[in-house]
Amino acid sequence: MKRIRSLLVPALMLAVTLASAGCGSDDPAAGSDSIKVGFITKFPVDFYDTMVDAVKKYDADHKDVEVVFGQGKSGTDDEGVIAIIENMITQDVKAIAVTPTSPNVQGALDKAVKAGIKVVLVDNDIPGWKGKSSVVATDNLAGGKLAGEWLAKKLSPGATLAILQGRLGNPSLDDRVKGLKQGLGTVATIVAEPATDCDQTKGLNAAQDILTANPNVTAIYGACGPPITGALQAVKAANKKPGAITVVGFDASPDELTAIASGEQAASVAQFPAKMGSLGIETAVAAARGEQVAATVDTGTEMVTKDNVSQFK
Repeated sequence: MKRIRSLLVPALMLAVTLASAGCGSDDPAAGSDSIKVGFITKFPVDFYDTMVDAVKKYDADHKDVEVVFGQGKSGTDDEGVIAIIENMITQDVKAIAVTPTSPNVQGALDKAVKAGIKVVLVDNDIPGWKGKSSVVATDNLAGGKLAGEWLAKKLSPGATLAILQGRLGNPSLDDRVKGLKQGLGTVATIVAEPATDCDQTKGLNAAQDILTANPNVTAIYGACGPPITGALQAVKAANKKPGAITVVGFDASPDELTAIASGEQAASVAQFPAKMGSLGIETAVAAARGEQVAATVDTGTEMVTKDNVSQFK
């Protein structure tokens, strides 16, 4: 049975590498036609766990492929992701599919490309970087615009909106806000746009500040799931009735789906992380084998509301 190896911390990564070097000849996946690829995600949350589960299924179903896994500790763990990339280079992977925490990881990815490793960016792009073979991701600008258009139909002229941004400078998260504004038009006045780094506690604190300064805010939009969960906690703590503030998220995380079903949250833009994971690893393997791959692969978005939330659970 083929092993699935997880890269958690540098010491553990080294131990795994040494162990596999000592017994690689006994691995039934080994052989002239087998190929080793890396799959790296930002940090352990439901969205990326779903992505990883899809890749593990792909790995189990393809005996000629060995996937080495790695994951950062947080959405801003550039250092951790860089360390994992550099370790994978030493393990002689032929391709790396990675959800980059920020453009700061580009230097490590340049080293991978220089070593002949194909790089597929998953979930997030690094605009302008020429070393990537493909980007497999949600069209985040389109997803943000979808949310903005939906809100524009729900809000009345004169409405106020607070935006919980993700990590500033992250192209995908920035596009979700840019698209939201394009779709929203002039229907609502934006009263606050704090960054949250896609962290639930930061989302809670930011929403509390917003509600203190703007107790009658009409709507709150979040560029990622965890801050919206935090915002819902703040709304509840402020003794607002469910639905009194139109709360819209991006990710349709399990917590969001529960809140949408109960009427606490109005809607969320669904991504398809399982599809992102499977298409990401397929594209990485194809690139490693010298096949032509698409420069971009759009994995789609859809608006989730109480009317269709049961389809996403």
